[in-house]
Amino acid sequence: DSVFRTMVNDCSKLLFPLLNEVFDEDYTGDEEIRFLPNEHFLNQQDGKELKRITDSSFMVIDREKKHYHLECESNTDSSILVRIFEYDAQIALDQAREELPGKLVVSFPHSAVLYLRSSRHTPDTMCMTIKSPGGEVSYTIPAIKISDYTSDEIFQKQLYFLIPFLIFNYEQHFEEMNADEEKLASLEEEYQEIQRTLETLAQDGTISAFYKVTIMEMSVHVMNRLLENYDNVREGVKSIMVGPTLDYEAKRIWKEGKKEGQKEGETLMGRLVTILMDQGKPEDVKSAIEDSNVRQALYKKYNLL
Repeated sequence: DSVFRTMVNDCSKLLFPLLNEVFDEDYTGDEEIRFLPNEHFLNQQDGKELKRITDSSFMVIDREKKHYHLECESNTDSSILVRIFEYDAQIALDQAREELPGKLVVSFPHSAVLYLRSSRHTPDTMCMTIKSPGGEVSYTIPAIKISDYTSDEIFQKQLYFLIPFLIFNYEQHFEEMNADEEKLASLEEEYQEIQRTLETLAQDGTISAFYKVTIMEMSVHVMNRLLENYDNVREGVKSIMVGPTLDYEAKRIWKEGKKEGQKEGETLMGRLVTILMDQGKPEDVKSAIEDSNVRQALYKKYNLL
């Protein structure tokens, strides 16, 4: 859950291809994402409030506003539909209601579930049906199953958001990979290709360096947890994804740049940091902070002198 929430908040632009895939949208990535509170309080029959925390709740603002609610589940859970209904109803009441004289209109969000593990019994879609005295309404809840995607398909469809969870597809083979160097080498080769492709995407500007490092670091977080009992597999694939980016370097650079920009206020450095952060170039912020020659070149490039 923590990795999922980190990806949602730190790499929000990567949500657009996922929304296009799951809900058949046509977002370009230039739309605005506005995050909504994840904490909701459900009223109980005894008058008490029950606190619920959703995995993600946000609005995409384009020609119209659309609310989305995504949940991440490590296993198929029979109670997920009940929880989604509770969350959706509360999101509708909290964020998307219209009160008129004698009338209340609530708009439920578009919801989906990301399943990290699934079986042949896991449905592709689920259905929510609400029967009321005025009639019946149903809506579908898509299931996104990691097992449906290979690394090649993820890159073809630009579903980079899913990369940290790809390791779940190999879970049933961990024990044999841990004991067999050849089988482990095959997994390592795949992750080497993933690492190289991410590097290429960052170099050609398809994703920012910050996004690249975040994807790699979050992949390591998942590996550490999932491969806790398989030392050989963990160290083999982890070493590929860690590379030189120890200590979540991209986020550290971003924080340094933001702090520097706030400190400098309306000075040239502050304006430069703002421009570079907006363009997703934290590595240039780091260089500008450390090297006065680079800083002067960037000032000139962006007409700040």
